[in-house]
Amino acid sequence: MPKFDLVNRVTVTRSPRVLQLEGLFDIAPTKRSESSWSVDLSLDGFEWNIGLIVGPSGSGKSTLARAAFPKQLVTGDKWPANKSIVDAFPLDLGIKDITALLSSVGFSSPPAWLRPFRCLSNGEQFRVTIARALAEQSELVVMDEFTSVVDRTVAKVGSAAIAKAVRRLQRKFIAVTCHYDVEEWLQPDWIVEMPRGEFTRRSLRRRPKIRLEIARVDRSAWELFKRHHYLDTSLHQSAKCFVAFMGEDPVAFASAIHFPGRKGVAG
Repeated sequence: MPKFDLVNRVTVTRSPRVLQLEGLFDIAPTKRSESSWSVDLSLDGFEWNIGLIVGPSGSGKSTLARAAFPKQLVTGDKWPANKSIVDAFPLDLGIKDITALLSSVGFSSPPAWLRPFRCLSNGEQFRVTIARALAEQSELVVMDEFTSVVDRTVAKVGSAAIAKAVRRLQRKFIAVTCHYDVEEWLQPDWIVEMPRGEFTRRSLRRRPKIRLEIARVDRSAWELFKRHHYLDTSLHQSAKCFVAFMGEDPVAFASAIHFPGRKGVAG
């Protein structure tokens, strides 16, 4: 992979407001605004599955991604307005392959698979977009604004699921983001930190431990989770309900129903 000398150059229209802005903030008069970066992407000669381009907003991450990977960059595909999300996947992909791919990126809600893309939450849209990109692009998927539309707990758990799926499928995935907290969950094989353009390889490390708190809850809590249960939304009279919390966030990652005399849980 070559060295990229990137220049972002635009013409400044010298309007009355621009003149006022220059005077107000003591900006030197100019006809052109320009930013530049130099990045050496040394990706040849070693095996990798996951890369990370990270840095603050305006640091050149997207500019680098567009220059280096113009055909692989995910840019928000069009989704059918009123069809289920499964109908947006390639026609040659079987339903079992589609559902397996959706589950592998952390989107395991069959009732939600029936809904159109526009009816999904931001977190669900984030996961299904990656699943579809993995289905459509056979070699490399590059996703800009990775985890930008989801809360940080979902971002971490989703990153771990996506990393696991990418490595299991022996694919290549590059996340472009301003959020440094996904690094330890993605476990990238290489990182480019902007705006310095510093490229580093890294060895895999153990992911942070996840602390789950499982608590008994009232049966009324089932109303919050029954829509995710694809077998039966009714609740048995002898069922006991539990919910798992991650850290201090009151976000349920699993709901379990225990039936006396039976092994296992459902939910």
